[in-house]
Amino acid sequence: MLGGQRMAWAAALAALVFLGGASSVLATDPTGADTLKASPDAPVNFVWVLITGFLVWFMQYGFALLGAGLIRVKNTVNYLTKSFLDFCMGSLAFWAFGFAFMFGGSGAVIGSAMANGLEAGNPFIGSSGFFLTGAAYDVTTIAYWWFQMVFAATAATIVAGAMAERTKINAYLAYSFLVTALIYPIYGHWLWGGGWLWTLPFGAGARDFAGSGVVHTVGGLTALVGAWMVGPRIGKYDPQGTPRVFKPSNLAFVVAGTFILFFGWFGFNPGSTLAATDLRISVIAVNTFLAGTTGALVAVYWGFVKNGKMDLVLACNGTLAGLVGITAPCAYVAPWASVVIGAVAALIMIWAAGFVERTLKVDDPVGAIAVHAGGGIWGVLAVGIFADGTYGGVSGLIKGQVGQMVAQLIDVGAVVAWVLVTAFVMFWLIKKTIGLRATREEELQGLDIPEHGSELYPSEEALAGTAKA
Repeated sequence: MLGGQRMAWAAALAALVFLGGASSVLATDPTGADTLKASPDAPVNFVWVLITGFLVWFMQYGFALLGAGLIRVKNTVNYLTKSFLDFCMGSLAFWAFGFAFMFGGSGAVIGSAMANGLEAGNPFIGSSGFFLTGAAYDVTTIAYWWFQMVFAATAATIVAGAMAERTKINAYLAYSFLVTALIYPIYGHWLWGGGWLWTLPFGAGARDFAGSGVVHTVGGLTALVGAWMVGPRIGKYDPQGTPRVFKPSNLAFVVAGTFILFFGWFGFNPGSTLAATDLRISVIAVNTFLAGTTGALVAVYWGFVKNGKMDLVLACNGTLAGLVGITAPCAYVAPWASVVIGAVAALIMIWAAGFVERTLKVDDPVGAIAVHAGGGIWGVLAVGIFADGTYGGVSGLIKGQVGQMVAQLIDVGAVVAWVLVTAFVMFWLIKKTIGLRATREEELQGLDIPEHGSELYPSEEALAGTAKA
């Protein structure tokens, strides 16, 4: 007992020494002194940004499990490899180019509602801080880079599911580099980097608190172009063009992935305050939760009314649609509005999934386009409808303000035009150079063995080392 108390006191003393030493370093380090000692709350906000970024990064595992559970077993290793390597590739692209294009690489502010206006004078693209050098080599700016990098990685990984089971891995990694180096950050600069969308003379300017447009619509629309260009999986459509249903291979993966994504969203949305001292985080967290749960219930009961079955996959995608929909307005709306937003997002997801599959004839094995593009566009527009003026000076139609809706509509038009054009050019170049689609033989066999030399569930012979080469 006494020994335990001594150990506890020793640990507490060590923590105090560490914190005192750390604060001393933060206050005297020439690469971060001024940015962190400006406010007594700065160290708390600094840690908040890092920890919520860790939560968002962990969402990569959720995406990996969700997609792996929805596709066929013969492609699982391929999908997991893409989910693992896309954020690796994307992190280097965002380090080298993306952050500089998005934020100008310097002047990041932790503790404000949005780190906008980081490089004054260019409303379209940033042009400094490449490779995190120069003024970007600062502890606060690098912490902000971390938070923004995991957002960029999320946008990139959305595409993996829509193009699953028939896309070459080298093509996918090339896409991951280009989208995080160019497509995502340039549009992101227009909004979060203080660019022309942020400063629109309508309402408060276009607003997207945590990324319904910047992250999810970019990822969802890129997925639409990629899935259309690579073509449907062999056997997805019969000779009359009617889509066939491919059953999920592992519903336990699907549910686990959805739980992890839901948990990570509490880093995604509340973390976007960039401040633990911003007490709005309670509203943001509750709004996030309510939209996600509402989306699940609306989707699953829609399926029950239509088919008499409680569809687990539909419930999971309904949750994700609700979460995507609330991501832009989460800080600007009341809890009752988050319930409405989550419900509508689920219905949009259901409609969009059918439209993509049956009308556009685009094969999306996991429903990423409907969830992220459909839910994302709705989330951007929801700001203009439900913002109640209690945060950030943003008021929508429910407060009689039309200007904010005008700004949100312009934002939607900008992201749709930008992503559809640039994604088409990107995938066309990849298709004409290294190739986009695996061979017919590889697709029929499954991509695990041809591209990776391994499979999720090896045969007994393979495990024993007796399988024929």
